[in-house]
Amino acid sequence: MEEPKPTLQSLICCPAPLQKKQSQEEPLSWRYPEHPAEEEPRFPPEFESKVPSAAESVTAICGENFVWVEAKKDLLGIGKPILSADLTLGGCPATRNDPESPVLLFESPLHGCGSHLLMSEDSFIYVFTLLYSPSPLGSTQIIRARDVTITIQCHYHRKQDVSSAVLTPTLSPFIHSTASADQLYFSIKLLTDDWQSSRSSAEFFLGDMMKFEVSVRQFHHVPVRVTVDHCVATVLPHVDTVPRYVFLGNRGCLFDSQLTGSSSRFLPRSQNEKLQFQVEAFKFQQDNNGVLYITCNVRATVAAVGVDATNKACSFSNGWREASGNHKACSCCDSDCGTGGKGHVTKTGAQWEEERAVGPITVREKPLWQAN
Repeated sequence: MEEPKPTLQSLICCPAPLQKKQSQEEPLSWRYPEHPAEEEPRFPPEFESKVPSAAESVTAICGENFVWVEAKKDLLGIGKPILSADLTLGGCPATRNDPESPVLLFESPLHGCGSHLLMSEDSFIYVFTLLYSPSPLGSTQIIRARDVTITIQCHYHRKQDVSSAVLTPTLSPFIHSTASADQLYFSIKLLTDDWQSSRSSAEFFLGDMMKFEVSVRQFHHVPVRVTVDHCVATVLPHVDTVPRYVFLGNRGCLFDSQLTGSSSRFLPRSQNEKLQFQVEAFKFQQDNNGVLYITCNVRATVAAVGVDATNKACSFSNGWREASGNHKACSCCDSDCGTGGKGHVTKTGAQWEEERAVGPITVREKPLWQAN
């Protein structure tokens, strides 16, 4: 079937739409958006950038044959401990790393751990290097600290006057620490009944409590803890005379209360550099004078070493109790806690010992009745 052909009428009635060219008579109203204005930074009034303070995290002690270095685990003073393996003394790792202690201890012979010797006209100087080299964090290759080098010098004068100094680190401005001559001053004294001041009188009556305080004074020294290893009472100012009564021994065990049922005891420790104890007054049988001399072997140990069987202060009251609360350290008081020996060096750190005495102390019998 053929399609119908368009007629003239159909072509005329449907004209094509007219097209008009756009003119630029009216400007376009749309624009690209402007960039947002940058706000001025706002600072608090009197704002100052904080300068990091010195961490004071390293101290050192120079002994006759050894050097001891104590470094805080928060070495950089930023509140985060370092990895112990990242800190060495001349390539030597820490000799004591207690997980519960905030410090690392290094011990080395003067000729060990990469030290080198310098000489001057009047002294020998042993130089050590404490090096912190941070490891990458986790499985990454990043670090958030820099290498730190601390130089430690031990000066030995020809008159055997020993001093130590930790110099300013060569790479880090955040650490500086010093430790001067390792001179400690021990004392033992009688106290008043309230434990507050020195007792002016050394006269007691039977049944009274003789109250003692042992202390150590230190000057710019690494922190130490004072203990009493041994105490003996005699009637003459010589420890080897008879009669004699050892009321404290075995490296800090106060026997008197266990042996006699007295109230003798150590007070709870409140300061590392002081230790207080009381002993019930007594006199020797058949001694009419009632004069006593108390001689004690007093010792100071680096405080970071902690309380243990050879560094303790134990009293007996229904069992052994330690003045700092570490009662397990007293478990050897009924056996042998180790005798040790006088000197300056132990396997666990530096120690200082001295024999101190107080006396004469006079102990009298109480009158049975009041005279009229």
